[in-house]
Amino acid sequence: MIKELTKKIQDRTAKIGIIGLGYVGLPLAVEYGEAGFSVIGFDISKEKIKLIEAGKSDIDDIADVRVETLVKSGKLTATNNPKLLNKVDTVSICVPTPLSKTKDPDVSYILAAVEWVRDNMHRGTLVILESTTYPGTTEDMIRPILEQSGLKVGKDFFLAFSPERVDPGNVKFTTQNTPRVVGGITPRCTKVAKLFYEQAISMVVPMSSTKAAEMVKLLENTFRSVNIGLVNEVALMCDRLGLSVWEIIDAAATKPFGFMPFYPGPGLGGHCIPIDPHYLSWKLKSLNYYARFIELAGDINSHMPEYVLDRIRRILNQFGKSVKGSNILILGVAYKKDIKDTRESPALDVIKLLGEEGARLYYNDPYVHEIRWDGTNHRSSKLTPALMKKSDMTVILTDHSNYNYQLIVDNSKVVFDTRNATKQVTSGRDKIHLL
Repeated sequence: MIKELTKKIQDRTAKIGIIGLGYVGLPLAVEYGEAGFSVIGFDISKEKIKLIEAGKSDIDDIADVRVETLVKSGKLTATNNPKLLNKVDTVSICVPTPLSKTKDPDVSYILAAVEWVRDNMHRGTLVILESTTYPGTTEDMIRPILEQSGLKVGKDFFLAFSPERVDPGNVKFTTQNTPRVVGGITPRCTKVAKLFYEQAISMVVPMSSTKAAEMVKLLENTFRSVNIGLVNEVALMCDRLGLSVWEIIDAAATKPFGFMPFYPGPGLGGHCIPIDPHYLSWKLKSLNYYARFIELAGDINSHMPEYVLDRIRRILNQFGKSVKGSNILILGVAYKKDIKDTRESPALDVIKLLGEEGARLYYNDPYVHEIRWDGTNHRSSKLTPALMKKSDMTVILTDHSNYNYQLIVDNSKVVFDTRNATKQVTSGRDKIHLL
């Protein structure tokens, strides 16, 4: 089995299956299609399938022309028919892994995908989970389900875990040049999975087990979550001390060793950092261990939108105004700059809190044309001098690069900047209040 699959991978005749065509799956499908493989993408969304069949991409980092070229050449097809999984030699599972309201892992999308694979795979198939999850998922949950097919891992099929490392909007590090870690259930599984990634990824790092590979991803994002939590708490301290947290960080960053700058903001957003550490925390609770750093960082980060609301209150109070009845213009609702992704965006939490206090809200985001709050869809307002002048406050929640911050300051009565986006503004600095 391994010799046959190895040969297919090496000569590019292996057919690649990818379940989930979102921010992880579609870039992976495009990379393998461009590397010369035939790729079948699986998704439950009929709209997603129609979009890809039309040669279009709904992912920021994947241009339409790349999808169109692959579709026209026959290298990329999309379907919602799981029976076609029996046509592929490798299956990469790239489905969402959200948290429940109680912050428990929701692995229902993984389970559904694995059941698709179990019911349709053939001998010699390589199955790789890329969805972020807690250590032990691949071996303890996925392996038993796949072996219900009567096939044995390491002998009849191969199973591995390789965490996605997608950073939406990052033009320097893409799917192709971001190193991959991979761990298999058996050494054979690791060997063939490593070979698979080497066909399209510049660097592949083998791990001793699937559990070790699962832990790598959680360490990476826990590191960021804890350090962002630390610097957010430093921002709260600096507020009490009457200091600029931005000045403090910039000065500390001049030290050439022993310090790495992280920056505060209105909260954490995106598909990884606000979620992944809780997978590790949840798993450790089952082992009677309380992950104190993770829980503390999560608590600080999740309350930053409330701190933003408090600062807005205090700034408006200086002008004899309350939040209720004030016109407040929000700039940026994506979770980070220069992308359209609003998943877990703290801007949405700030908007919700302001709405509950009776503010009259407007928003502008050049990437996000419509969002929903108070049960109503709201469209992005055109950013005009008139809109800024009629607003009692302009609040910068996402620091998109294409904003003219000098123009924004010039036309706003007061600006609350949660991202230090106005650092290059030269006039009107008396109007600016920094986080």
